[in-house]
Amino acid sequence: MKYDYLIVGTGLFGAVFAHEMKKAGKSCLCIDKRTNVGGNIYTQEQNGIQVHKYGAHIFHTSNRKVWDYVNQFAEFNHYINSPVARYKDELYNLPFNMNTFSRMWNIRTPKEAMEIIEKQKNDCKVETPQNLEEQALSLVGRDVYEKLVKGYTEKQWGRPCDELPAFIIKRLPVRFTYDNNYFTDRYQGIPEGGYTAIIEKLLEGTPVQLGISYEEFVEKQNAKVPGRLNRQDAEGPEFAKVVYTGMIDAYFDYCLGALEWRSLRFEEETLADCDNYQGNAVVNYTEAEIPYTRIIEHRHFEFGKGEGTVITKEYPADWKQGDEPYYPINDERNGALLAEYQKLAQEEGNVLFGGRLGQYRYYDMDKVIEAAFELVDAELANV
Repeated sequence: MKYDYLIVGTGLFGAVFAHEMKKAGKSCLCIDKRTNVGGNIYTQEQNGIQVHKYGAHIFHTSNRKVWDYVNQFAEFNHYINSPVARYKDELYNLPFNMNTFSRMWNIRTPKEAMEIIEKQKNDCKVETPQNLEEQALSLVGRDVYEKLVKGYTEKQWGRPCDELPAFIIKRLPVRFTYDNNYFTDRYQGIPEGGYTAIIEKLLEGTPVQLGISYEEFVEKQNAKVPGRLNRQDAEGPEFAKVVYTGMIDAYFDYCLGALEWRSLRFEEETLADCDNYQGNAVVNYTEAEIPYTRIIEHRHFEFGKGEGTVITKEYPADWKQGDEPYYPINDERNGALLAEYQKLAQEEGNVLFGGRLGQYRYYDMDKVIEAAFELVDAELANV
């Protein structure tokens, strides 16, 4: 059987691409090494609670086209992301705003907060920041940095802040209003019934094979595909193009070396006798002594639906080949290596690389959809 596209990965990028190409009359087949669709936005219902299995995902966008698009597949609630930061026994609102500053310094007005921050910035005497610590001090002063930035960031990246490059935090959001809404995008919410249902609707009518890697699929199906796994004598299904949403370096078998990532480890706990563990969906733990960066309480994403509660602790972790990659380390070394892999990708002909892993980029969900739209438009323009 002949297909127009083999789509490797059933995350948001692959699912949107498959849906749009099916609408355009193209034939697609999707595969995924996981046993479930959805990639990292996969949600699983547990006792009526939609649990975000790979970390919290709050949909937000200022793109009306994208917002209207996702609302075709789910009803979105009015959840507003308003995380809380815990430093020792102190609680602060995020992002940094007047509620944060009032709690920290016992002040009331924006003028007071501005004066304290400006004085602390001047006291630090950082003119040209050489690392993340100096950059943060030059942006928010010592109190905010020490309590809300330093420990969390060092856990997140696994290195002291004075050894991290300054560009990681080119800016820190500081708002002199009493507004705890983390995002400034016009549209925001959580899909009722979870993200998995959206992916399943996007993939309706498209054949999907789960629990199989790209290499296994090509070998077991004797598939004829373009690119490095191409075999002219293959007698199985034939694909004109491959859309690869896995890791770009893994596709090339790490022939130039591995791109670096930070990973996460999740520790999930079901509390049957508790229906409100922490009073908020997201609580960040910013002191270095606590090994996890945050606790997610999933029931609050849908305003208390379900029985009992489910919490997840997120532990940052070093990444090695075989681990799940989460955050690309976009430093000079990895940027140069990525450029070399992209040169190889251009030589692959009808193999297209997309999504977070395929492009070695951190993407918000709306930007993933935008990128999928761009690839769809480019492909249809070439017909």
